[in-house]
Amino acid sequence: MDLGIAGKTALVFGAAGGLGGAIARALAAEGARIAVADINEDALSQTVAEIRAAGAEALPLQWDLADLSIVENRIQAIQAAFGGVDILVNNTGGPPPTPAAGQSADLWTKSFQSMVLSVIAITDQVLPGMRERKWGRVITSTSSGVVAPIAGLGISNALRMSLLGWSKTLAREVGRDGITSNIVLPGRIATPRITFLDEQKAKREGRSVEQVSAESVASIPVGRYGEPREYASAVAFLASTQAAYITGSVIRVDGGLIASI
Repeated sequence: MDLGIAGKTALVFGAAGGLGGAIARALAAEGARIAVADINEDALSQTVAEIRAAGAEALPLQWDLADLSIVENRIQAIQAAFGGVDILVNNTGGPPPTPAAGQSADLWTKSFQSMVLSVIAITDQVLPGMRERKWGRVITSTSSGVVAPIAGLGISNALRMSLLGWSKTLAREVGRDGITSNIVLPGRIATPRITFLDEQKAKREGRSVEQVSAESVASIPVGRYGEPREYASAVAFLASTQAAYITGSVIRVDGGLIASI
């Protein structure tokens, strides 16, 4: 299926990691030009090299989402290289595992700025161009914890939840401009982040990582962790011309993990 995004410009965050990297490669495979953003400059270079080796255009951008002062400069760099951003994939890193109670105000504030306020500020920067072109995709990756809060991820559960309300409200505001705004929820996708969370849970509970992972797999109806490319395929479809009538939605890519309807 031709997704109709060849020649479009996509800005993908967390693109040096498992999910973000897979999304960047999936969009590049459809002919999109990719602004590859991540705080990890070395890992960023690897993703850019892979995209270029496959014949697509990629612009590396070292980007600390906690630093709001660089947003305008980075967007200008993308515009100079590729033109305006057509597809924005908001994919932020997660905070450290914590209970909901007893966390410092500084940690809450720092996490809010990098996980929520940065997403809003960056989206605000690219929306005028999308409105002018009458076409745009805002896709925000959060966590299954916004539907079924995950034990030990108090800050993540709370802050990511705010992005659902923001995305839904935005969808109603920009729909007539040809712009969609959707949330995508990963379940247990086989990435370094999931490995880290399994290791932390094993340490807290005095169990082996293998036991924790096996327990997680047993709770997933399809009987395995997802692959990053499977998640990326769902995101790529939401970025497509065919997905123009999907907006204000929350899409689960979780192998049936979340039990609620």
